[in-house]
Amino acid sequence: MDTDKKPLIVLLAAPETSASVLYGLYDVLMSAGAVYPDMVVGAPGEELLDVCIASADGKPFHCVGNIPVEPHYAVSKTDSADAVVVCDMYTSIYDVPKARYPREVDWIKRMHRQGALLTSVCSGSLLLAESGLLDGRQATAHWAYRDMFQRHFPKITFRNESVLCLAAESDRIVTAGAVSAWHDLAVYLIARFCGYQTAIETAKVFLISGHSEGQSPYSVMTRPMDSSDGPISECQMWIADHYATAKPVEKMIARSGLNARTFSRRFRAATGFAPIEYVQALRVEEAKQMLETDQLSNDEVGAEIGYDDPASFRRVFKRGTGLSPAAYRKKFQRISQIARPH
Repeated sequence: MDTDKKPLIVLLAAPETSASVLYGLYDVLMSAGAVYPDMVVGAPGEELLDVCIASADGKPFHCVGNIPVEPHYAVSKTDSADAVVVCDMYTSIYDVPKARYPREVDWIKRMHRQGALLTSVCSGSLLLAESGLLDGRQATAHWAYRDMFQRHFPKITFRNESVLCLAAESDRIVTAGAVSAWHDLAVYLIARFCGYQTAIETAKVFLISGHSEGQSPYSVMTRPMDSSDGPISECQMWIADHYATAKPVEKMIARSGLNARTFSRRFRAATGFAPIEYVQALRVEEAKQMLETDQLSNDEVGAEIGYDDPASFRRVFKRGTGLSPAAYRKKFQRISQIARPH
């Protein structure tokens, strides 16, 4: 790279991309070095990054929400970059987007071979997964894609709790979680290419504080129902109404008519969870809803979902959400108070 040139960051977008991710990243990255001095001393500084938008063919299109996008380049015309951001490209959790973006995937692999840092936001990591570049590595995306990754990309260790996964940073790969994780990724990119001081200053301008608690407090249990395995799906339906029962796994095994080992194997194949993990996740989901809205004490919530021992409830809840029940209540009841009419 010519050292006189600004670092080039290419935002890869498609019609399935969120405007908030694409234009949010574009605005914040373009402002690095320029806006903070303007806000503080009234004299804009120099833009420190060169930021452009690329797509498969470079033609104008409309992204999610019918928002117009005019890419600067087609991927075939983009020969080099210091960093690539694969923006979110929404897909249903039941619809693996393999072979949907062949030109983009080929380009991603070429950019990585040429030394670019590859990053992604939310479902953008599915393109990195399809490229094979995440095989044997840790990565993240929106927490709702956990089961998809486990089923269709088993060579990847999915970190559903991570907002910004840096485990493969030494291999020039960084993945970010749900769509608002672009905030964290933007600060990371600015720090990497412009220095920490510029990153801090930019964060101050845009009030970006990051998601230090990770994705876990926000995640919701997905409950795939595999109707092809009748005994297992029937147990799923039963436990949904009996999650607080004592010895729930033993009772599901008895209902299924299977031996314990076979039941465990088939349950994991159908749901992605071990039976006890499924029960615990289901209980935590119910507890979260109570903590968000009810006036029961934390210990009473634990008892309602099947934990007579408050310590056991706190331990299971924190393992599932990353927060204690009290901290979770404080965080999300604050949101409900903001949303409540005044």
